[in-house]
Amino acid sequence: MEYRRMGRSGLQLSVLSFGSWVSFHKQIDDSIADELMGIAYDNGINFFDNAEGYALGESEKMMGRVLKAKHWDRTSYTVSSKVFFGWRGKDNKPNQTGLSRKHIFEACHEALGRLQLDYLDIFFCHRPDPNVPIEEVVWTMHNLIQQGKVLYWGTSMWSGAEIMEAHRVAQQYNLIGPVVEQPQYNMFERYKMEMDYVPVYQNVGLGTTIWSPLAAGFLTGKYLDGFPEGSRLGLEGFEWLKERWMQEEKIAKLKQIDQVAKDLGVSLAALAIAWCIRNPNVTTAILGATRREQLLENFKALEVLPLLTDEVMNRIDGILGNKPVLNLA
Repeated sequence: MEYRRMGRSGLQLSVLSFGSWVSFHKQIDDSIADELMGIAYDNGINFFDNAEGYALGESEKMMGRVLKAKHWDRTSYTVSSKVFFGWRGKDNKPNQTGLSRKHIFEACHEALGRLQLDYLDIFFCHRPDPNVPIEEVVWTMHNLIQQGKVLYWGTSMWSGAEIMEAHRVAQQYNLIGPVVEQPQYNMFERYKMEMDYVPVYQNVGLGTTIWSPLAAGFLTGKYLDGFPEGSRLGLEGFEWLKERWMQEEKIAKLKQIDQVAKDLGVSLAALAIAWCIRNPNVTTAILGATRREQLLENFKALEVLPLLTDEVMNRIDGILGNKPVLNLA
């Protein structure tokens, strides 16, 4: 396993990590979660990602039960949660969502309870909140860190400008600013990582814990012949994912990328993940798996990484036709 510093922070994360979105509680039970987290940990993964909104809190409860049963040394792994959406779904009342001081503070304590932990290694603001002054958000996260309940804080799905505004406030008041962002990044979703965040990397540094490196399974190729039973693009409530990925133009490109993988003698999934972590601004790529075989196949991305020469990357870019171009005019 390779480990990378999270931006300019001192924290080291495994370049592959394990997340619970969609799968925990919805697709797998405690025994499978225990098996998969065990495989992940034994293969060097030290970052486990979660959020208050995943399965309305049940995902964090499941991960908490597994962590308690494993008895791993707490200093050997990192765990995250995210605040914004709440966990009560349609029953959310005012102040039970968003980034008010009240909700951030209470969501942190609720997450600690569900995960059965004394502190969170990383706490993400799951979305920007235009209804809350950025000063309130930065101050609250700073205070949680001072209280020892959070070690690092970050953002998820924020724009580069929003992240820089948080840093401006942190510098103005001498507070701890965000050090990590969790954006979507894969062969078909490139703008934020390769364009929008470039000034942030350069000016303040930014770690990234990217999600959906396989585009919700689309980049495994398993949807080229329909929808396998239990796959996430076939799940009720995730129709938006299906609409996003099952488009003729993307399928045509996917078939060409699949040929690149065949020419290299590797799986499409391993190629897609390796392509993500070849970007030096990626700290870690979050894997989501429901079966042992899936997870072990994803680990092969580490073996594929050295095969991604400039020539191969240019071939892939030629197929995708979506590489962001920095316009300096």
